[in-house]
Amino acid sequence: MDSADSAGTRQTTDDVAGVRVRAARAADGAFILPLVPRLAEFGPPPWRDEAVMTAAESGVIAEALRAPASDEAIFVAEDDDAQPLGFIHLVTATDYFTRAPHGHVSALVVAPAGEGRGVGRALMGAGEEWARARGYPLLTLNVFARNSNAIKFYGRLGYGADTLKYAKEL
Repeated sequence: MDSADSAGTRQTTDDVAGVRVRAARAADGAFILPLVPRLAEFGPPPWRDEAVMTAAESGVIAEALRAPASDEAIFVAEDDDAQPLGFIHLVTATDYFTRAPHGHVSALVVAPAGEGRGVGRALMGAGEEWARARGYPLLTLNVFARNSNAIKFYGRLGYGADTLKYAKEL
């Protein structure tokens, strides 16, 4: 069960004790942006340059922190001492087939201090709640095929493959 205080902080009481999720503030960039390189730690395909990936993601997230659009959100998970433990960036996407809007997880990163503490689960729960509140029928995400830990994590949360994107370096 989730409850919220007037500041928009979510305390998840199901299975993520001691982890709160709240809306990010511009000042959270000092915590969030240094975590972005973790998105490529799994070892992306050889045709993807980790520095280019990190720069692109950092730019998108920095802009979302600076001037958030009405159809996106960033949430930060923190512990009882307000120590930040991870973040999720959510955007509105459009389904290719139905043209209907849906929620999309653009980025999910857990800090080393938050690993194994239910932080990812709490952030995904906040993402699902964000999407439901907008009436979206789906919450989607992309995961690199080589990122087996993330694939297992999302599977445990009930996510399954929709389409598979193949690439060939030319």
